[in-house]
Amino acid sequence: MTPEPGQLVLDAEALYRELLRGVRGLCGPATRLVGITSGGAWLAERLQADLGFSGPPGVISSSMHRDDYGTRGLAPTVPTSLAFEVKGAHIIVLDDVLYTGRTIRAVINELFDYGRPACVQLAVLVDRGGRELPIQADFAAARVALSPSQSLALRRDAAGTFSFQVEAVR
Repeated sequence: MTPEPGQLVLDAEALYRELLRGVRGLCGPATRLVGITSGGAWLAERLQADLGFSGPPGVISSSMHRDDYGTRGLAPTVPTSLAFEVKGAHIIVLDDVLYTGRTIRAVINELFDYGRPACVQLAVLVDRGGRELPIQADFAAARVALSPSQSLALRRDAAGTFSFQVEAVR
C-alpha cells in the first residue's frame, strides 16, 4: 500500500532495532528493564530476550497515580509486577510513545512506591513532542510531529511483530 502524500509512515520494526541499540548503550551490569503497560511492556519483554537478560522484565502501570483519574476513572490494566528489589536498582523504563510526560510522571510515582532506585532512565520508541511536564527520554528511536488531534498506537501481532497505527483522538 502506497502512503498518501503527507501521511506518516513509521517502520516499527526498524525503530525497535534502533531502540535495542540505544538501550544496549544505557545498560550496566545490573540494569533492570521495566515496561509501561501495554506497549512499553511488549518492548521490555522483547528487549529482555534480545539483550540476554534472565527472568521476566518488570511491568508497571500508571493507573493509580494518573492526574486525570477523576475524569478518566480507573482504566483496566495489567497490574504492576516487579520481580526484583527496586531499592538501589538501575532501572530503564520503556514506553512506546512519549507525549505529554504525564504517564511517565505517574509511573515514577508508582515505581517509588516499591522503593528508591539508584537511577531511573527512560527509553522510548517514539517521542512525539508536546510535553506538558519537564520530562525527556534518555533515548528515543525516533522523533515525530503529530497533530494534537492524532494519537500514535503501537500494535503487536500474534507473531510479535510491531507496527504503528495513527488514530484520531476521540
